[in-house]
Amino acid sequence: MRKFDTKVQYLKYQVLREVARMAWNDTLLDAAVDIPKMIVPGKRPTMRCCVYKERAILAERVKIAMGGDKSNPNVIEVIDIACDECPMGGYEVSNSCRGCLAHRCEDACRKGAITFDHNHAAHIDKSKCVECGACAKVCPYSAIVNHKRPCENSCKVKAISMNEDACASVDNGKCVSCGACVYQCPFGAITDKSFILSVIDLIKKSDGNKNYKVYAVVAPSISSQFEYAKLGQVISAIKELGFFTVVEAALGADMVAYSEAAELVEKKTLTSSCCPAFVDYIKKQFPDLEKYVSHNLSPMATIAKYIKETTPGAKIVFIGPCTAKKMEFQKPEIRPYIDCVITFEELQALFDSRDMDIKTLPEDVLDNASYYGRIFARSGGLSDAVAQALKEQGLEDFDLQAVSCDGIEECRKALLRLKAGAAEGSFIEGMACLGGCIGGAGCLTHGEKNKAEVDKYGWEAYEKTISDAISVFKLK
Repeated sequence: MRKFDTKVQYLKYQVLREVARMAWNDTLLDAAVDIPKMIVPGKRPTMRCCVYKERAILAERVKIAMGGDKSNPNVIEVIDIACDECPMGGYEVSNSCRGCLAHRCEDACRKGAITFDHNHAAHIDKSKCVECGACAKVCPYSAIVNHKRPCENSCKVKAISMNEDACASVDNGKCVSCGACVYQCPFGAITDKSFILSVIDLIKKSDGNKNYKVYAVVAPSISSQFEYAKLGQVISAIKELGFFTVVEAALGADMVAYSEAAELVEKKTLTSSCCPAFVDYIKKQFPDLEKYVSHNLSPMATIAKYIKETTPGAKIVFIGPCTAKKMEFQKPEIRPYIDCVITFEELQALFDSRDMDIKTLPEDVLDNASYYGRIFARSGGLSDAVAQALKEQGLEDFDLQAVSCDGIEECRKALLRLKAGAAEGSFIEGMACLGGCIGGAGCLTHGEKNKAEVDKYGWEAYEKTISDAISVFKLK
């Protein structure tokens, strides 16, 4: 069974795996030279115009796998030489235009950018066009096409533009580090920095040190990943890497749902704090709405804070599908609780860097979060959990009216309504990635089946209420 959705992901994984292998063996000195030759050993190119360009790009990938550009605060980086100068003309009229009499495109354009030649074929005046796409929507022949780059199309916060060299450029002032561009770039020219070396260093230092234990906190979306093995075997494999134990971030989700429900009743209107990209989006695009953001930490930080406060010397690595978490853990208010963050892609690279055959391992178990904590991984799960938490606290009389926003575009609409005083509900659940965390850029696989796997995993929880999950864990 395939481990990845695309060949771009596989290439990224190859680099991460070899960087990790060298880190375990303390042979990283010439990684930028040696790894490209390992992946492209022959004289003929397999992906680019020449083998030398391939290796030069791979050398850049190695640098990002080792932490990337330290002067760039964003975890999202562009490899300029890998950017393949995709078409960037915006809306253009193709030769499918039939020169029809209706001229719906002209009527739809509010800027007067549509004109017609002597053959009645439409043309777009770029000096007037605002790229709204109204003309394309009404053309009966689909003759008007949008030649926008995949990275630009995927970025719903408009943080990507083209620089003077026709390469993608990320505006850190707008970027929320959701990683949509990372997953959608067909050439892998946009990617996320890796902290995999920091994780290996943490594990190495814990070897034989009884006062220094490394905890893995795993996102509930892990249930839809690693399809080639059983979840219990994946948990065993994480421990085999050198982690002391594995804890569900879903336990933190239970804690957050319980607290967030009470906060909602107190404030009457609230936006969720679980998705770091959504919170960052509010701060950057809707700063006047920041007062509505829940004061609760995210599930990742909440469970990590509890572990740190109850276990002196604990080091905590979060493992999940989210590139924005790599930004979140570096914030001053989160840094005391989380030591490092890696994605499922990077976890797979760690497994294979140690030549582990996960399918041969025995099945281990996770601490038991509730069904509601586990379904945080998909859109709508947080709203369901808050509704349950209200019920468990005897607050079910509160008129919840939750609005579940699936993706940044839906988040934007809900926030605009809130700003205008016309919010459709009292609680806005914002998920930057389509589908929720199961659509994160750091997932091995993406798709509708992941939602079903998360729900199935939720129903397997021993603890059927949020209150039980919290109390059982805290008693341990």
